[in-house]
Amino acid sequence: MRPAETRYARSGDVHIAYQVTGDGPFDLVYVPPFVSHVELQWQVPSGVALIERLSSFARLIRFDKRGTGMSDRVEGVPTLETRMDDVRAVMDSAGSEKAAVLGASEGGPMSALFAATYPDRCWALILFGTIASERPAPDYPWGDSDEEFRAELDWAEDWGSIQHAASLAEALAPTSSEDEKAALATMIRQSASPGAAVALTRMNRESDVRGILGAIRVPTLVLNRIGDHPHIVGGSQYLAQHIPPAEHIEFPGVEHAISAGNTVAVLDEIERFLRASWDTHLHEESEPERVLSTVLFTDIVGSTAKAAELGDRGWRELLSEHHTVIRRELARGRGRELDTAGDGFFASFDGPARAIRCASRISEEVKQLGIDIRAGLHTGECEVIDGKVGGIAVHIGARVASQAGPGEVLVSSTVKDLVAGAGIEFSDRGAVELKGVPGEWRLFAVERA
Repeated sequence: MRPAETRYARSGDVHIAYQVTGDGPFDLVYVPPFVSHVELQWQVPSGVALIERLSSFARLIRFDKRGTGMSDRVEGVPTLETRMDDVRAVMDSAGSEKAAVLGASEGGPMSALFAATYPDRCWALILFGTIASERPAPDYPWGDSDEEFRAELDWAEDWGSIQHAASLAEALAPTSSEDEKAALATMIRQSASPGAAVALTRMNRESDVRGILGAIRVPTLVLNRIGDHPHIVGGSQYLAQHIPPAEHIEFPGVEHAISAGNTVAVLDEIERFLRASWDTHLHEESEPERVLSTVLFTDIVGSTAKAAELGDRGWRELLSEHHTVIRRELARGRGRELDTAGDGFFASFDGPARAIRCASRISEEVKQLGIDIRAGLHTGECEVIDGKVGGIAVHIGARVASQAGPGEVLVSSTVKDLVAGAGIEFSDRGAVELKGVPGEWRLFAVERA
């Protein structure tokens, strides 16, 4: 197979490099690991073999994440939400309305979030050698300790040297030939700068998609090798246990790279799974009934007293101005108004960072009207009913809002965990019980958005 032409998709102001190979009956988007390079991958024999095999049964769409490979370099840390925008931009540019998504290693968490958020664009999900979070928790012991993370940051600071790239290639593909590892090291070294490597390392540390795994409803295949790092093995098992439709297969071997070791067996299972899922999709395709959304609730603090102070006419005029502000900011933040009752608004977003920024702007803007609002946000699986959303996630969002003080934007821990790299600062408001919702919920106040 000859190397494909590199094309560019426009995602906001950023150009995302991608290539398309194969002409199979369905589209497959490959979300790469930590770094990639769509052109230099053609210089790595195992990379070529991976492209050729996936392209033999699918129309394969590969891309470089922003800040890496052939894509534009960017300032700051790319968020999972921004990366999802990039995937949709690449799919649109490649003429792909709906695709299966294969997330390898670091590409896994974003792929899982994409499948839950955009079931209308994703009909199957494959996760290879990946995890839900890099932070340990009482029910999730596979993340790195703070000491291990500091060592990883020190490792990332050395990015770019020949020795560093060689050691990384050795860790990813220890059983490959020396020539193979040398080619892999060259691609790795030229795929990102030291600053980009550090930024990605920091984002990965803060990202946590455990809270949304139950919202994934597309057929899912989780794969890993049993000799990989214990965090990868345990994390993969966790993914399979917490994604409702997941099938889990473990392979022998110690290689972390999908293109190393027993690749043929791995790709055989991927092809089997995708062909079967595609056949099912063709016969059962329907509009998604459940989708992952970030819901926002707002209301005016002290509205009764304010209405009495202004009188009916003054109150109506204030409400009109209030509604204008909120609708303007919803349009700016790609939010969707779902309901308005009196002085309260209910809206949904396909990205938590956009929702937080929108809520924060609303809170600041309405102060100029002489009022304060309280706002609450939660990200969770919602039922889609006649174009609107409902379900327990909506109730949680409303209860979070009820805990907010004047001018305060409160979010659930699920929201906070999904906006790593967005530059949003929070203060911990502790664990609370939400009326009518089981368990305790940790809430965070937005300090800077």
